[in-house]
Amino acid sequence: MSRAFDIVKKDPSRIIIFDTTLRDGEQSPGCSMNLEEKLKMAALLDDLGVDVIEAGFPIASPGDFEAVNEIAKVVKNATVCGLSRAKQADIEAAGNAIKPAKSKRIHTFISTSPLHMKHKLKMGPNSVIEAVHESVTLARNFTDDVEWSAEDASRTEADFLCQCVETAIAAGARVINIPDTVGYAMPDEYGRMIAMLFERVPNIDQAIISTHCHNDLGVAVANSLAGVANGARQVECTINGIGERAGNAALEEIVMALRTRGDLMPYTTGIETTKITKTSRTLSTITGFAVQPNKAIVGANAFAHASGIHQDGMLKNAQTYEIMTPESVGLSESKLVMAKHSGRAAFKSKLAELGYELGEEAFQDAFVRFKALADKKKDIFEDDLIALVEDEVIRENETIRFVSLQVQAGSKGPQIAELCLTVEGEEHCAKVEGNGPVDAIFKAIREIYPHEGARLQLYQVHAVTGGTDAQAEVTVRLAEDGKTVVGTGADADTLVASARAYIHALNKLLTKRAGFNPQTAAEAAAP
Repeated sequence: MSRAFDIVKKDPSRIIIFDTTLRDGEQSPGCSMNLEEKLKMAALLDDLGVDVIEAGFPIASPGDFEAVNEIAKVVKNATVCGLSRAKQADIEAAGNAIKPAKSKRIHTFISTSPLHMKHKLKMGPNSVIEAVHESVTLARNFTDDVEWSAEDASRTEADFLCQCVETAIAAGARVINIPDTVGYAMPDEYGRMIAMLFERVPNIDQAIISTHCHNDLGVAVANSLAGVANGARQVECTINGIGERAGNAALEEIVMALRTRGDLMPYTTGIETTKITKTSRTLSTITGFAVQPNKAIVGANAFAHASGIHQDGMLKNAQTYEIMTPESVGLSESKLVMAKHSGRAAFKSKLAELGYELGEEAFQDAFVRFKALADKKKDIFEDDLIALVEDEVIRENETIRFVSLQVQAGSKGPQIAELCLTVEGEEHCAKVEGNGPVDAIFKAIREIYPHEGARLQLYQVHAVTGGTDAQAEVTVRLAEDGKTVVGTGADADTLVASARAYIHALNKLLTKRAGFNPQTAAEAAAP
């Protein structure tokens, strides 16, 4: 039986949090993760208290299958879910991938809107109904926990949607997902659709209803909450709201809305909210997608107050302008924590306090970089350490590694970069002139490791902390033959950070070159 179904039956006020960061979220251009990154995020999501982790789309590629299978082996508490279309090969791949999990689920879907059935599936309503029954029945051979989704449900005719839902439940689905696949619905409209299913589907009590809302019109979280208010007991969401196009409903916003407005929405989740900020920051570092400063809950300005009136109110009583505490989402004041005289033991202790456990080689590299940073930067804050350590962690096991950089720059020119890298352990150096120092650095990387097919789509710099001596965090996005990757780099020297970011992106591109199937990857975009 579905663990989520049992939880909700025992406690009707409990909302199941279904996280699809590793599946739908990873489909954001440039957000792809390698196996180590996915395992790291899966561990964080498990620790966060997510009920279901949608680990990937196993049929899409051998790499996706391996990632889901490895995640299934290590996740301790959450249910591990694999996505599949309503096809035998997909369902079998998903079933085999999740086999090692302590608690496992198959999530199968098919389009139900007239537009999708005609142009995408080229199937009639009767054939779709038959496919719903067959796919759920087959998935039940691998697990009792089967979720079925009506792709493009918000543009599906009501009568047909009810018929599909009734068929899926009769075949054994214990979770029914009603996606707003293209972010088309408005909150009242989406809420009415959920309420309609409870009124018209005779066997609706045998399953729980799930929301899966996209943010094309900026109402994904509002739609999800409207679904909950009308009876949905599972919410599908992602960390930082990442996902296809404008993204998905943001986990942190949904969870904190339920927690903060319990007077209107008396529901609970299993999320340990104090771990939200760390999970958000780690995902941002891995994907290179910086969180916008005014992003709810996890943005840099979410608990910042610049207005004099607001500051006066905060000094008198924080509740005047804060509806939740920074501590409730794991945000603490950035404190001065280390200095250049701090030793290895103190450094290791501080990293442990921040939740990092590094291998010996990674620790030594991080310590050397910390010492170098401490010589350059007067004040070392927690955010500096987090940026430094995350930058070191993502570089483990890379094919191409940064060694050294010297740059000649200025208004008189020429701008020249002297760069040394190791490629599979062998050191190579190049001295290249460019149109500016960054251009020279990137040309030097290309000379050492040619990759003419890759195009630079984005180069972005922001400061980790305040001050002119702040570390720079650089984001680079590369594209090649339909593959898009994002790399990040942090350093007190902006040009070194730029080199590290480009090298990180290039390493991810090399990983993605193997086992990429654009057709199946594109079809994985649903529900």
